[in-house]
Amino acid sequence: MAANPVSSSPVAYTDDAVRGFALAAVLWGVVGMLVGVVIAAQLTWPELNFGISWLSYGRLRPLHTNAVIFAFGGCALFATSYHVVQRTCQTPLFLPWLAKFTFWGWQLVIVAAAISLPMGYTQGKEYAELEWPIDILIAVVWVSYAIVFFGTIGIRKVRHIYVANWFFGAFIIAVALLHIVNSAALPAGAMKSYSAYAGVQDAMVQWWYGHNAVGFFLTAGFLGMMYYYIPKQAERPVYSYRLSIVHFWALIFTYMWAGPHHLHYTALPDWAQSVGMLFSLVLLAPSWGGMINGVMTLSGAWHKLRDDPILKFLIVALSFYGMSTFEGPMMSIKTVNALSHYTDWTVGHVHSGALGWVGLISMGSLYHLIPRMYGRTSMYSTKAIEVHFWIATLGIVLYIAAMWIAGVMQGLMWRAVNPDGTLVYTFVESVKATFPFYVIRLAGGLLYLAGMGVMAWNVVMTVRGQSRSVAYVPQLVRA
Repeated sequence: MAANPVSSSPVAYTDDAVRGFALAAVLWGVVGMLVGVVIAAQLTWPELNFGISWLSYGRLRPLHTNAVIFAFGGCALFATSYHVVQRTCQTPLFLPWLAKFTFWGWQLVIVAAAISLPMGYTQGKEYAELEWPIDILIAVVWVSYAIVFFGTIGIRKVRHIYVANWFFGAFIIAVALLHIVNSAALPAGAMKSYSAYAGVQDAMVQWWYGHNAVGFFLTAGFLGMMYYYIPKQAERPVYSYRLSIVHFWALIFTYMWAGPHHLHYTALPDWAQSVGMLFSLVLLAPSWGGMINGVMTLSGAWHKLRDDPILKFLIVALSFYGMSTFEGPMMSIKTVNALSHYTDWTVGHVHSGALGWVGLISMGSLYHLIPRMYGRTSMYSTKAIEVHFWIATLGIVLYIAAMWIAGVMQGLMWRAVNPDGTLVYTFVESVKATFPFYVIRLAGGLLYLAGMGVMAWNVVMTVRGQSRSVAYVPQLVRA
């Protein structure tokens, strides 16, 4: 595929929304991970809720997931997609005022979640807990987001649509569809509603949404980051542009069908469970194809990993992506799921993807993006980025290793039976045996949070620093 010519005259990009979302991502990252550490501490020492209902685990856990996924991850996606679509289309954002609306509207969604969830207002759906008035606001902001993004592509100055925009575009369309269908509800008060679905249909729609929130919000969107920021940071073209297109279509088609693997051994029809398992296993191929494409982009530039901590974030993120997308299909196999389901193995799997893939790729992309948005040649402290990388990586390893061990131990203890068919262990004994691993998990979470604190300090110092101009020329892409 022929490369797009670089425009001879500079383009005046509209980056107000990019800057706002980038800084908000760092802020909400600290907040979301702090709440995660608090609930990890509560699982270790339950008295830490101090008997206060809005500090209880049941209230704070959905606050943590929403803050990390939709506040931290969402703001990072808004910032990077607005940044990438302008540079690859060589045109300013379509309707910049609407882009600003998406910023303030999304912050309002986040604040509304932070207030309503600790107060106990919830629909009780995983990753979709927010009540109907907030759901409507999300839909309005998301449609505005789509108008800005696709409008920018529509007024592009180059014929080619770079592959990162394919992933961002698919993520925007799919999340709109998932959110609107799954959040269909009958209002029964200002902050109370009932799902439009019932029974096993409600469960199926919820996990069609829930797994595809992982597949599109937490995978496709962040792959858009990968396909732009790794080539930019490495100063190398994408390893195989053809593979990136195959990766896109295979991933987008397959992911939609994998949700039923969350409902093994339930009232869901057995054929539907098997379809979910089959498509989950097929997902391994496109996922690893994308990972290999990203890692191999460093061909001829591996030496840069020694001195560039931002590249370390981006490449290690891909390593966790590969590991998580191997582990997920494996856990979807019914016989494996019989051991893993309802155990902390699932928690370890989720966090290897969330902390290792989503967290590290977001941090690496933001470290690349933020100095350029403020006219700096680099972040204030490269050493601080290096420190952040190592303590975050250590935190992830402690976290997921503790949860893997605890999860397999729990599954084996729950399945152990005496010759007469009675259980060998009581449930309380399995909880007691898990305690040391919860302490290790808390230590890992504290390290990860500390790394986020280092990043926040580095960002503040970068934004406050003396302005230095930086040339930002779009990277040519080979076939």
